[in-house]
Amino acid sequence: MPTKRDYYEILGIPRSASDEEVKKAFRKLAFKYHPDHNHADRSGEKFKEVNEAYQVLSDPEKRSAYDRFGHGGMEGQFGRGFEGFEFTGFGDIFDAFFGGTTATRQGPRRGADLNYDVPISFEEAAFGGEKEVRILRTENCAACHGTRSRAGSQPSRCPNCNGNGQVRRVQQSIFGSFANISTCSKCHGEGSIITDPCPECRGTGRQQKEHLISVKIPPGVDTGTQLRLSREGGTGERGGSPGDLYISVTVEPHELFTREGDDIIYELPANFAQVALGTEVEVPTLEGDVKIKIPAGSQAGRVFKLKGKGVAHLRGHGRGDQYVKLHVVTPESLTKEQRKLFEELARSLDPTQQPR
Repeated sequence: MPTKRDYYEILGIPRSASDEEVKKAFRKLAFKYHPDHNHADRSGEKFKEVNEAYQVLSDPEKRSAYDRFGHGGMEGQFGRGFEGFEFTGFGDIFDAFFGGTTATRQGPRRGADLNYDVPISFEEAAFGGEKEVRILRTENCAACHGTRSRAGSQPSRCPNCNGNGQVRRVQQSIFGSFANISTCSKCHGEGSIITDPCPECRGTGRQQKEHLISVKIPPGVDTGTQLRLSREGGTGERGGSPGDLYISVTVEPHELFTREGDDIIYELPANFAQVALGTEVEVPTLEGDVKIKIPAGSQAGRVFKLKGKGVAHLRGHGRGDQYVKLHVVTPESLTKEQRKLFEELARSLDPTQQPR
């Protein structure tokens, strides 16, 4: 009888290999030698050899016995090796090729997340506030409470899977007995069948319901800011937790101000006389008008800073600033008297250029 090869040698890993390294090596070799992918001679034997090595080295108890006593210890403690061994589940092999076919009974499912766009005013973005948002979310049916059955009736056990939600089929092959477990096609993994469905939800167990949700807008938000309201999304199924509600903020433009980060910009219109002679004017802010002085001889484009008059910092304390940009307005029409005065002013300012 030929001597069995060392399991570590078969998988090409050191004896100190971690569980993850064992699994990674197995998947690589199982794919290489699987008969569906490799039609070379002895590929089936090598596939069986790789699988046997993995079944031992992936099990802590069997690996410990193998490390201490070798193949002889395995036969002494676990019978005659793997003759007639039944591989139930077979998850790792099918994971390597098909992404997994082992079925699991349907458990709790988390509710869906909801996304809503909410417009807010410039002032609400700057100082925060509270908005009421009307949403539509899926919940358990009020009549059957999510059971899907008419009130007073009960679902019946699925005869196809006997209430397990899974169907197990054992197949014989040259590699041994393989158990393939799949989701029951009749009850879709539920284990039960609705024989008398709820008339309110038509047996779905779910209904859409409108709600008015109060949303706190923190000061400092801007267009694109997303707010998360935990557990305000769709109701979970089979006892699963609710989803979340996400509010995406859109800030409406302001008629006077523009925003740059947490600072705001205001363009102050002024005439030639005001900038030439200097003056004191009232400037609007988010909290009312304030007075600022325009020094004589100020040029168009000059910027004045109002500290702390901007938007609140979303993350942190304090506020941005307001910048007042001087905009000199040229009159589009003049009265005869105004024109005469401007002509006299022009002659006095630049005597070399006289109006014609």
